Parts: sequence; C-alpha cells; structure tokens
Amino acid sequence: MHRSRIGVVLVDHPVDRFESSAAFWAQARGSTRRPDGEEPVYDSLDPLGGGIMLELQRTGAGTPPRVHLDIETDDVDAEIARLVAAGARVEQRHEAYAVMRDPGDLVFCVVPVQTGSDFDAHATTWP
Repeated sequence: MHRSRIGVVLVDHPVDRFESSAAFWAQARGSTRRPDGEEPVYDSLDPLGGGIMLELQRTGAGTPPRVHLDIETDDVDAEIARLVAAGARVEQRHEAYAVMRDPGDLVFCVVPVQTGSDFDAHATTWP
C-alpha cells in the first residue's frame, strides 16, 4: 500500500526566457516570487489550493516551454508501477525520481514527498 497526489505544478522555461516568464507568472498569480536557496533551478510562487505548490523551473537548452506536474508519493517505485499499468511510460529513471510521459506524450515526474504535512491531508491511498 502506498499514497500519492499531485503535489507540484511547474512552469518550465529555458534559462534565456526564464526571467521574463517568471516575472509574468508572478504577476499573473498575484504572488511574490521566492528563489529556492537549496535548488537554484526553481523559484516558488504562493501555493495553490490544497497545498499544491506552484514552482517556476529553469530548464536546459532544447527543452520547450511547458507546464508539467509532479506526482509526489511515499513509494516512488510503487507509484511508477501503478502509472505504467495505467498507460504511462518511463522516460528517464533517476535515483530518487522518474521523468515519465502519459499516453498522450505529456511529461510529468514521480517524486518523493515534497509538501510535508499537506501530503498526509490530501494524498490518495492505493492498494
């Protein structure tokens, strides 16, 4: 048995477009933009409802601008297996997380729990 939920919505932009895009999304959200000191690739905006984090991500050259979701879980391997059985595929497996694609080819990630106590309040339990 494991638990998971959509925990983070990420707005991805290549480094050369990041500053203008990040400023736009902060204004569009009416939010204060906060750099993540531990992960300089990310800036945070105010959370969405249900404790879902809203993050801005600097991506490398060749990655198109996009929005992607992070599914956070207390068992990454079990969640990957559940989603593969539902039709997703693993694009890249890293030590602690996986980059995946849904059946329509949209990218998303399966990651360890990132939202702390909000996870317990909003996660779904899977058999």
